[in-house]
Amino acid sequence: MKTYRQQQIFALVILLTSSGIVKSQKIGSKYKHEFYISWGYNTEWYTKSNVKVSQPDLNQKYTLVNVIAHDHPGWNESDFFHKDLTIPQYNYRIGYFFNKEKDIAFEINFDHTKFIITDGQQIRLTGTRQNKEVDTTIVFSEANGFYYYLNNGANFLLFNIVKRSNWYINKKQSIKIDAFYKAGIGPVIPHVENSFFGKANKPHFQLGGWNAGVEGALRATFFKHVYLEFAGKLDHARYSNLKIYKGKVSHAFSTAELILNLGYSFKTGTKK
Repeated sequence: MKTYRQQQIFALVILLTSSGIVKSQKIGSKYKHEFYISWGYNTEWYTKSNVKVSQPDLNQKYTLVNVIAHDHPGWNESDFFHKDLTIPQYNYRIGYFFNKEKDIAFEINFDHTKFIITDGQQIRLTGTRQNKEVDTTIVFSEANGFYYYLNNGANFLLFNIVKRSNWYINKKQSIKIDAFYKAGIGPVIPHVENSFFGKANKPHFQLGGWNAGVEGALRATFFKHVYLEFAGKLDHARYSNLKIYKGKVSHAFSTAELILNLGYSFKTGTKK
């Protein structure tokens, strides 16, 4: 059962991603094109997942059932400003409004997220191990020979279609508030590091499957260019053929994500 705090987080993400019901206010533009770019940081909550392990050379094919995992924000630690800014969970957005009349854009949307199977939990293991049927419980801990990190990134890359709704602009046009609604699909590019029964893999990056997501954001733009954007995102990722010691692993999970970005937008092209 989700805690009350988790229920609040999921409700906030759903509110942000579904806020398109608010009526938009159209504000004209003198330019044909508009670009934007942003950088920020995120935090995530993951659903449980079944981790399927296949090691044919070891006569092993088993499943870890209902595994719990967590993120590792990094930006909330005391030494954040002494780190490389790409070490914590970060994200960037690059967008281009190709239809200014309808406020529709294309966006490259990347989230450097971290997925870590929680150490010390008891997990049911079913399947075949060393050519024998098993249905048992293990303690998933590094001390017991188990760890699983997508800690240099679970890494969601999406190619989004974006719709913007104009909510508010002051008389001097120095403050503008917009809502953004996004949906897309793309690959996942995880960094895979793990150990099962004391047998570790060689950590590596790889194309590891696909993900699809929806995102809702509120953007406050100041003096026409600089903006602050707060977003909620729901994503489903399916990982397959991730390399482990003498085998492969696959699993799928959904994510609720909160994001805060600082960005810059600029308009270009011939004036209308």
